[in-house]
Amino acid sequence: MKNIVIIGNGIAGVTAARHIRKKSDHKITIISGETDYFFSRTALMYVFMGHMKFEHTQPYENWFWKKNRIELVKAFVNKVNTESKELVLNNGETLIYDDLIIATGSKPNKFGWPGQDLKAVTGMYSKQDLDTITEYSKDCTRAVIVGGGLIGIEMTEMLVSKNIPVTFLVREASFWNGVLPPGESEMINKHIKEHHIDLRLATSMTEILSDENGRAKAIITDKGETIACNLVGLTAGVSPNVDFLKDSGIELGRGVKVNRKLETNIPNIYAIGDCAEQHEGIGERRPIEAVWYTGRMMGETVARTICGTPSDYQPGHWFNSAKFLDIEYQTYGWIWAKPRENEARFYWEHKDGKKCIHINYDKNTKAFIGINNFGIRMRHNVFDKWLTENRTIEYVLEHLKDANFDPEFYVQHEREIIQKFNTENGTSLVAKKKSWKRIFQTS
Repeated sequence: MKNIVIIGNGIAGVTAARHIRKKSDHKITIISGETDYFFSRTALMYVFMGHMKFEHTQPYENWFWKKNRIELVKAFVNKVNTESKELVLNNGETLIYDDLIIATGSKPNKFGWPGQDLKAVTGMYSKQDLDTITEYSKDCTRAVIVGGGLIGIEMTEMLVSKNIPVTFLVREASFWNGVLPPGESEMINKHIKEHHIDLRLATSMTEILSDENGRAKAIITDKGETIACNLVGLTAGVSPNVDFLKDSGIELGRGVKVNRKLETNIPNIYAIGDCAEQHEGIGERRPIEAVWYTGRMMGETVARTICGTPSDYQPGHWFNSAKFLDIEYQTYGWIWAKPRENEARFYWEHKDGKKCIHINYDKNTKAFIGINNFGIRMRHNVFDKWLTENRTIEYVLEHLKDANFDPEFYVQHEREIIQKFNTENGTSLVAKKKSWKRIFQTS
């Protein structure tokens, strides 16, 4: 029986523990100083907004861990001694392991801004961050959010829900335009402004000013403007949380370097989730993927390897989802901010400016490469199947009803979408009748 220690109780570490327990009687210990129990990190914003209580973010009852013989240790790891296979905790205690899984996630980026460690300056990643925002929002007269990614828009929505004025600094010329093509990015720009959010594009922060009590009182932008505020959100991306490993002998890049089996350069040590960095990205994927579902998949993969069935990490087709205030977003396959040489695009936007689809395909073979959906819910399993089958743009459009996941009483837009494609491309595509059999066969 092995003694397996997992550092981190996020989705990656907990998934690994659960699957190791299903497959073995190994001793399992999870170490985390953040919270007593695993919680859904993506639900933190809804706790702040009053839609749920924190205990509702915990997928498992507190008795689950003892019943499944998973020991929980509330502490942070200060040092990993790989030769003695020993962990030194911040409370002075030590733990011995046979196999070690590093699943320490991410931390908000800080770029050395003067004042970045003042009171009421926080990221939005951990339970501690939620506590900080909750405390300092009580008397907040204006907040400034620095960074225009997914966490930035979430934190903005949180504060707006409490009627707190928000200035949103985005260093790019348009919101998230390193990921979104121009049409979608501009649509979100407009949507943010419609919510009375002070969106400042092409603007960065240079300094945070302090009041007499050490709390943020204003920020200065790169344009020389001073903006009064008493809460500052740092949401300019995240980085792997690996500083405690710098003297361990474990190979590091930005994260913990791993092979396809998620093994590090040290035998019996693995890394999974946001802190793991592939030596080379898998296909078009980045070497580091700070995404919930990839952490879960890595946890399942490393469990198989530790329990005697060595497995490669195979994440499959890229997909992701998010929400920009009232607009839901999904992406399947690949659709870059700018098309590549072999790619062609088809873009449709509804007249209300709240819905669009953007399809990427090979201009020579017509093979479907990827799609962005805004304001229209689509079925992941259907697009995943079409990508595997290398379907054409024509096939995807004609069968688009099969992918639509909106409720029956929602307005359907497939006919209008196909009509626009036909007009632009001189084709005569016709929407096929929705095939429930095909949908259920792929579910």
